[in-house]
Amino acid sequence: MSKKLYVGNLSYQTTDDSLRDVFAAVGEVLSAKVVTDAATGRSRGFGFVEMANDDDADKAIATLNGTNVQDREINVSEARPQKDRGFSGGNRGGGEQRSGFDRSGGGGKGRKNNWR
Repeated sequence: MSKKLYVGNLSYQTTDDSLRDVFAAVGEVLSAKVVTDAATGRSRGFGFVEMANDDDADKAIATLNGTNVQDREINVSEARPQKDRGFSGGNRGGGEQRSGFDRSGGGGKGRKNNWR
């Protein structure tokens, strides 16, 4: 069974292929992905590697955690399952909506509403 690993503190120059090469020296790699910022395309400094089996994954953690890759000491650990972040379509949490001006007509805090 495959196991996914989290790899942190990556150099911003690390690519998917170079990350794969580092882990391929330890065992069979199914996938390697450096996470990038959607707006800029720049690396966010971490990624994920999926190893073919648990033994290779455990060996990669023991061998590569704390090693120097491209002048950075990388952190390697078993990836935690991704949390369900729910709907990401904006502020749907209820509460008071605010706008650029007071629509209540009351003027608020002792001020007279002269915009009419």
